[in-house]
Amino acid sequence: MTGPKRVVLGRIAGVYGVKGWVKVVSDTDPRESILRYAPWLVGPEETIRRVVEGRCHGKGIVARLDGCEDREQAALLVGREIAVTRDQLPPARAEEFYWIDLEGLAVVTDQGVDLGCVHHLFSTGVNDVLVVRGERERLVPFAWGDVVKDVDFTRRRIEVDWDPEF
Repeated sequence: MTGPKRVVLGRIAGVYGVKGWVKVVSDTDPRESILRYAPWLVGPEETIRRVVEGRCHGKGIVARLDGCEDREQAALLVGREIAVTRDQLPPARAEEFYWIDLEGLAVVTDQGVDLGCVHHLFSTGVNDVLVVRGERERLVPFAWGDVVKDVDFTRRRIEVDWDPEF
Protein backbone atom coordinates (compact mmCIF):
# COMPACT_ATOMS: atom_id res chain seq x y z
CA MET A 1 0.00 0.00 0.00
CA THR A 2 1.51 3.33 -1.00
CA GLY A 3 -1.04 5.56 0.76
CA PRO A 4 -1.87 5.57 4.47
CA LYS A 5 -0.19 3.09 6.80
CA ARG A 6 -1.84 -0.32 6.92
CA VAL A 7 -2.57 -1.90 10.33
CA VAL A 8 -3.29 -5.63 10.55
CA LEU A 9 -6.12 -6.38 13.01
CA GLY A 10 -6.56 -10.11 12.45
CA ARG A 11 -7.05 -12.79 9.84
CA ILE A 12 -9.69 -15.01 8.34
CA ALA A 13 -9.17 -18.47 9.79
CA GLY A 14 -11.92 -20.56 8.23
CA VAL A 15 -15.45 -20.78 6.95
CA TYR A 16 -18.54 -20.90 9.12
CA GLY A 17 -21.69 -22.49 7.74
CA VAL A 18 -22.87 -22.41 4.15
CA LYS A 19 -24.08 -18.80 3.77
CA GLY A 20 -20.73 -17.06 3.26
CA TRP A 21 -19.72 -16.50 6.89
CA VAL A 22 -16.05 -16.64 7.91
CA LYS A 23 -14.25 -17.37 11.18
CA VAL A 24 -12.08 -14.43 12.24
CA VAL A 25 -9.07 -14.41 14.55
CA SER A 26 -8.97 -10.92 16.02
CA ASP A 27 -5.89 -9.19 17.47
CA THR A 28 -7.99 -6.34 18.87
CA ASP A 29 -8.78 -5.95 22.56
CA PRO A 30 -11.54 -6.77 23.17
CA ARG A 31 -11.59 -9.19 20.25
CA GLU A 32 -15.05 -8.13 19.03
CA SER A 33 -13.76 -4.59 18.42
CA ILE A 34 -12.59 -5.76 15.01
CA LEU A 35 -16.24 -5.66 13.91
CA ARG A 36 -16.39 -1.88 14.50
CA TYR A 37 -13.87 -1.06 11.80
CA ALA A 38 -15.07 -0.44 8.28
CA PRO A 39 -14.09 -1.11 5.68
CA TRP A 40 -11.67 -4.00 6.04
CA LEU A 41 -8.75 -4.38 3.65
CA VAL A 42 -8.60 -8.12 3.03
CA GLY A 43 -5.51 -9.92 1.80
CA PRO A 44 -2.38 -8.67 0.07
CA GLU A 45 -4.44 -7.12 -2.72
CA GLU A 46 -6.32 -5.16 -0.01
CA THR A 47 -9.78 -5.86 -1.36
CA ILE A 48 -12.22 -3.51 0.35
CA ARG A 49 -14.85 -5.48 2.27
CA ARG A 50 -17.61 -4.30 4.58
CA VAL A 51 -18.90 -6.41 7.45
CA VAL A 52 -22.59 -7.09 6.81
CA GLU A 53 -23.05 -9.08 10.03
CA GLY A 54 -20.72 -10.21 12.79
CA ARG A 55 -20.71 -11.55 16.33
CA CYS A 56 -18.70 -13.38 18.97
CA HIS A 57 -18.80 -17.14 18.60
CA GLY A 58 -17.03 -19.22 21.23
CA LYS A 59 -13.50 -17.89 21.58
CA GLY A 60 -13.57 -16.22 18.19
CA ILE A 61 -15.57 -14.03 15.88
CA VAL A 62 -17.71 -14.92 12.90
CA ALA A 63 -18.63 -12.44 10.19
CA ARG A 64 -20.37 -12.21 6.86
CA LEU A 65 -18.74 -9.84 4.39
CA ASP A 66 -20.28 -8.06 1.45
CA GLY A 67 -19.87 -10.01 -1.77
CA CYS A 68 -19.48 -13.27 0.09
CA GLU A 69 -22.73 -15.20 -0.35
CA ASP A 70 -21.77 -18.86 -0.02
CA ARG A 71 -19.24 -21.28 1.47
CA GLU A 72 -17.14 -21.39 -1.71
CA GLN A 73 -16.72 -17.61 -1.78
CA ALA A 74 -15.87 -17.62 1.94
CA ALA A 75 -13.28 -20.36 1.41
CA LEU A 76 -11.38 -18.08 -1.00
CA LEU A 77 -10.74 -15.67 1.90
CA VAL A 78 -9.28 -18.19 4.37
CA GLY A 79 -5.77 -17.30 5.48
CA ARG A 80 -6.01 -13.66 4.42
CA GLU A 81 -5.10 -10.82 6.77
CA ILE A 82 -7.66 -8.24 7.83
CA ALA A 83 -6.27 -4.71 7.91
CA VAL A 84 -7.45 -1.11 8.15
CA THR A 85 -5.68 2.17 7.52
CA ARG A 86 -4.05 3.90 10.47
CA ASP A 87 -6.50 6.81 10.27
CA GLN A 88 -9.38 4.41 11.00
CA LEU A 89 -8.05 3.79 14.51
CA PRO A 90 -9.23 5.98 17.40
CA PRO A 91 -6.72 8.36 18.98
CA ALA A 92 -4.44 6.68 21.51
CA ARG A 93 -4.96 7.61 25.15
CA ALA A 94 -2.27 9.41 27.17
CA GLU A 95 0.89 7.32 27.50
CA GLU A 96 -0.52 4.67 25.15
CA PHE A 97 0.82 4.13 21.67
CA TYR A 98 -0.03 2.18 18.58
CA TRP A 99 2.91 0.03 17.57
CA ILE A 100 2.74 1.30 14.02
CA ASP A 101 3.32 4.85 15.27
CA LEU A 102 6.52 3.77 17.06
CA GLU A 103 8.01 1.98 14.04
CA GLY A 104 10.75 4.05 12.44
CA LEU A 105 11.40 6.27 15.48
CA ALA A 106 15.02 6.73 16.58
CA VAL A 107 15.94 5.18 19.94
CA VAL A 108 18.44 7.13 22.03
CA THR A 109 19.67 6.43 25.56
CA ASP A 110 19.28 9.04 28.27
CA GLN A 111 23.07 9.48 27.90
CA GLY A 112 22.67 10.45 24.23
CA VAL A 113 23.83 7.17 22.64
CA ASP A 114 22.01 6.40 19.38
CA LEU A 115 20.85 2.76 19.38
CA GLY A 116 19.12 2.79 15.99
CA CYS A 117 15.47 2.84 14.92
CA VAL A 118 12.44 0.82 15.91
CA HIS A 119 12.02 -1.86 13.25
CA HIS A 120 9.00 -3.57 14.84
CA LEU A 121 7.56 -4.63 18.19
CA PHE A 122 6.33 -7.87 19.69
CA SER A 123 4.65 -8.89 22.92
CA THR A 124 6.05 -11.35 25.43
CA GLY A 125 2.87 -11.48 27.47
CA VAL A 126 4.60 -9.58 30.28
CA ASN A 127 5.53 -6.51 28.26
CA ASP A 128 6.02 -5.31 24.72
CA VAL A 129 9.52 -5.29 23.22
CA LEU A 130 11.04 -2.80 20.79
CA VAL A 131 13.22 -4.41 18.12
CA VAL A 132 15.80 -1.71 17.51
CA ARG A 133 18.09 -1.95 14.51
CA GLY A 134 21.26 0.11 14.31
CA GLU A 135 24.83 -1.12 14.10
CA ARG A 136 23.28 -4.29 15.54
CA GLU A 137 19.85 -5.46 16.62
CA ARG A 138 18.74 -4.85 20.21
CA LEU A 139 15.64 -5.97 22.09
CA VAL A 140 14.50 -3.21 24.43
CA PRO A 141 11.53 -3.74 26.76
CA PHE A 142 8.81 -1.13 26.34
CA ALA A 143 8.47 -0.61 30.09
CA TRP A 144 7.09 2.90 30.49
CA GLY A 145 8.91 4.82 33.23
CA ASP A 146 11.47 2.09 33.95
CA VAL A 147 13.10 1.78 30.51
CA VAL A 148 11.16 4.10 28.21
CA LYS A 149 11.51 7.64 29.52
CA ASP A 150 9.96 9.64 26.70
CA VAL A 151 8.30 9.24 23.32
CA ASP A 152 8.59 12.40 21.26
CA PHE A 153 6.73 12.23 17.96
CA THR A 154 7.76 15.77 17.03
CA ARG A 155 11.45 14.84 17.22
CA ARG A 156 10.67 11.27 16.04
CA ARG A 157 12.56 9.65 18.88
CA ILE A 158 12.23 7.48 21.96
CA GLU A 159 14.46 8.10 24.95
CA VAL A 160 15.39 5.03 26.98
CA ASP A 161 17.33 4.20 30.13
CA TRP A 162 19.26 1.33 28.55
CA ASP A 163 22.85 0.13 28.58
CA PRO A 164 24.10 0.29 24.97
CA GLU A 165 26.16 -2.85 25.62
CA PHE A 166 22.97 -4.95 25.95
